[in-house]
Amino acid sequence: MSGRALFCEPRRIRRGGALTLVFTGVLVAGAVTGSLPGPVDGKPAAGSTQAAAPVGRHAEVAEAAEAAMAAGTSPVEAAQRAVSRSGDRWGAVYSPGEYEEFVDALDGRYTGVGLWARERGGRIEVAEVGSDTPAADAGIRAGDRLRSVDGVTVDGRPVTEVVSLLRGDDTDESAGTTVRLGLERGTRAWSETLRRARLSRDTVTVDELPGKITVVKVAAFTKGSGDEVRTAVRQAPAGAGIVLDLRGNSGGLVAEAVTAASALLDGGLVATYDVEGEQRALHAEPGGDTARPLVVLVDGGTMSAAELLTGALQDRGRAVVVGSRTFGKGSVQMPGRLPDGSVAELTVGHYRTPSGREVDGRGITPDLEAEERALQQAGTILAGLGR
Repeated sequence: MSGRALFCEPRRIRRGGALTLVFTGVLVAGAVTGSLPGPVDGKPAAGSTQAAAPVGRHAEVAEAAEAAMAAGTSPVEAAQRAVSRSGDRWGAVYSPGEYEEFVDALDGRYTGVGLWARERGGRIEVAEVGSDTPAADAGIRAGDRLRSVDGVTVDGRPVTEVVSLLRGDDTDESAGTTVRLGLERGTRAWSETLRRARLSRDTVTVDELPGKITVVKVAAFTKGSGDEVRTAVRQAPAGAGIVLDLRGNSGGLVAEAVTAASALLDGGLVATYDVEGEQRALHAEPGGDTARPLVVLVDGGTMSAAELLTGALQDRGRAVVVGSRTFGKGSVQMPGRLPDGSVAELTVGHYRTPSGREVDGRGITPDLEAEERALQQAGTILAGLGR
């Protein structure tokens, strides 16, 4: 994924000269992370906050598509060119099939080999292997070095490019195709040929550390993840600390991030945002847990909706944030249906934390910088807060 820590394999698409990264399981940098899916065909998309779809930029793109249809040329390509000319870094145009894949991604379904990766010292390392996936069946383990993908050496390449090679070119067509990986573990070097498959991802996992510290890891804000966070918080031992691990969380549905905030705040402001100049706000529901000590872990792979949640918990004094500076994607995207049935996801505004801090291009600075021992640092902090 974009940044230094990844959730899963993305698809790299060139749209009208602009690069879009579509991540299965989540949509990341260049797609619609942190988006507020607005009405498509007048109906709110999954996870919508019921925001009305803006008309300005969407209307311009729709007019370009309609003109292309009348001229007998590709409306999708015309729309893509219009988005590219607008300078919208995160804007994208999806065919009906691609938009369906997007909805699947937000439901936690994706195509890939179940391999998560990160860059470390110029090399690509396996960060995590999903259970019951092609990568797990092949015996690949976290910590293994990834040397090549289909014969392409990956050392020194951007992580996004490497993961794009892992992912394949198209969600529907890549399922069932094979990818050959060159791997290294200690002194052993070997190759594995894996077959990509349609997989599902539990984006929220819960573990317990010594001292009854509950670790809630949220890999992405897909449909239902906010309620899973709420359940994990409620089931945590009374008085014990909680670690909310958002490292590598590339965003997803803002509504789910707000639900997660509602589990840890007693109502109040989560973020403000503007939609083509009109100011709006997101609020947590009352009744969340404000008693248990809380540490939030972040890194350069923490993006968008995950940054929105982090900023809210930090600004409101609810959590100590530990890790490294987050990615810095604080823009708002909304979808609009084009005349041919395709969908344009366009940037319409930007988020701000409760104190008014801008996230886009800046990220969230943690209260305590920590890299390798971030989780251990969290345990130490919680022990002190508990006293």
